[in-house]
Amino acid sequence: MSEPILEVRHLSKSFGKHEVLTDVDFSVEKGDVTCIIGASGSGKSTLLRCVNLLETPSGGDILFRGQDIRKMKGGAPAYRQKVGMVFQSFNLFYNMNVLKNCTVGPRKILGVSKAEAEETAVKYLTKVGMAPYVKARPRQLSGGQKQRVAIARALCMHPDVLLFDEPTSALDPEMVGEVLSVMRDLAKDGMTMLVVTHEMAFAREVANKVVYMNRGVILEEGSPDDIFNHPVHQETKDFLARVR
Repeated sequence: MSEPILEVRHLSKSFGKHEVLTDVDFSVEKGDVTCIIGASGSGKSTLLRCVNLLETPSGGDILFRGQDIRKMKGGAPAYRQKVGMVFQSFNLFYNMNVLKNCTVGPRKILGVSKAEAEETAVKYLTKVGMAPYVKARPRQLSGGQKQRVAIARALCMHPDVLLFDEPTSALDPEMVGEVLSVMRDLAKDGMTMLVVTHEMAFAREVANKVVYMNRGVILEEGSPDDIFNHPVHQETKDFLARVR
């Protein structure tokens, strides 16, 4: 069995006296699509922000290919080259057009040439259906289009893992499908993905692992069939009854 790409061990996170995450353990293998589900306030997004070092864990360890991410050479920026993140609020640069949004990271951080960065950007913008908009500014795009650009931008860094923090929650309902379609295609291509989502149909159909969080702990995890058709805990059953 291959070594996991990501391992989360006994992770805890507190804000003051309020403990948001308690003894969280799970691992991500190459090619996994892991969906983290649970009610609002259960700690899902905080967990993802800890995995990307946007929040500093209060305790426990996060390992990337066996190495403590807080001790990696180059620090958090070097780690984030390998573990990209797509945010619910897009986080695009509004003073740059679509093409430059996708080339600025590879040029400044990876040191690639302008021509190579633009070639890669067009490749991934084509993949997400946004190549016709290379000269557009984010303010000219719909929410679904912005999120597809954000996904292309993350792919331009050639990450080993992509983190998605509720990528459809800021979208109008008619735009959700276009973003989920891109994510389905990434899963088919073998992209390793860790996805915090309220989209139960996506978790059921696309994930190979589902993690259910409740009050800062992982209450149960397993295959989509395990979680959706054979949940063990009453809290899981109650949550699924509400969201189905």
